[in-house]
Parts: sequence; C-alpha cells; structure tokens
Amino acid sequence: MKTCLIVIDAQESFRQRPYFSPATLPGYLSKQNALIDGCVARGIPIVRIFHVDGPKTADNAFAVESGHIQPIAGLAVFEPAASFTKSRHSALVGTGLDVWLTTHGIQRLIVSGIRTEQCCETTTRHASDLGWTVDYCLESTLTWDMQHLDGTVLPAADIMARTAAVLTERFARICTVEQALEGAAA
Repeated sequence: MKTCLIVIDAQESFRQRPYFSPATLPGYLSKQNALIDGCVARGIPIVRIFHVDGPKTADNAFAVESGHIQPIAGLAVFEPAASFTKSRHSALVGTGLDVWLTTHGIQRLIVSGIRTEQCCETTTRHASDLGWTVDYCLESTLTWDMQHLDGTVLPAADIMARTAAVLTERFARICTVEQALEGAAA
C-alpha cells in the first residue's frame, strides 16, 4: 500500500501565539524528525502543509506577510514531494491535496504535525471519510493546554489522550513513529 507522510502546520506561526509553551517542543521535534528521517530513508513522499489565514498583515502570524509561514525552527530539513497551504482545519479542503494523493496512487497516510486536536485530527477524520487508510502518529503531534469555559485548564496530555480515544478504530490507527515506519511502503 503506497504511503505518504503529511506534516501539518509545523510552522513558526505558533511561537507568536500566547498559548505557545516551549517546554514540549523538544519532545515533539525529536519524534517528528525521527518520522521525517525514517520516511526520507525509505523513499516515502512527504507533503508539507502550511496554515495561512486571516488578515494579510505583518501582525497576523498566520499571514504570509508576517514572515512566520516557514518550518518551525528545529524541524528536520526535507525536500517535500508537494507543499500546500490551507485556510481551513482539514488539509483536504480547497488545497488540491486530495487530487495530488489520488494522482500519485497514495492509499495510506501518516498524519503528524501541529495541533493534535485541531488540524491533525480534522484532516485525519476527513481523509478516513474519503477512503484513505490513516496512521495517526500521536507522538509526532503537538498541542498546548487549553482553557475550559469555566476557566479551568485542560492539560495538553488530556487533549492528546482524548484525540487518541476518538480516532482509534474509527478513523485511524494510533501509532508510534516506529509502528508508522514499519507499515510504510514507498
């Protein structure tokens, strides 16, 4: 089964957000980079997705004009097989990614990137509904604490556990870097 790694929104824009915390970034980068390096070594195509949205002004971290639409510092350097920009949560909405995947005979996706419960999860659900087999590499995703409506904190670890619970056996196989690479075929 022909496989493709998708690296979603691993971009500098997030450093500009008030919720950004550098504490978990090294662990994420270690796993994300191992996944990238493993795919490069196996000849697995890698697709880069950037999120571009909102006002086209320098003060909007998700606008090209900000200069932050670039790989997050510390991310392994790789030559993407394709690059797409999106303005929705799913990387499959309005980007042409679906056409590229179909044209290249991709049947299985490995999903990774930033944010676990938002663009990574949404793309996974959408891809599954469109018929792709999806490996969701949870340890190669990153998110941050969020706040409940009552002001209490929802820890990032709980968000990740929830994402794994709702995706597994419904939309994706939750896997480690090693498991994703074991099942990968160029």
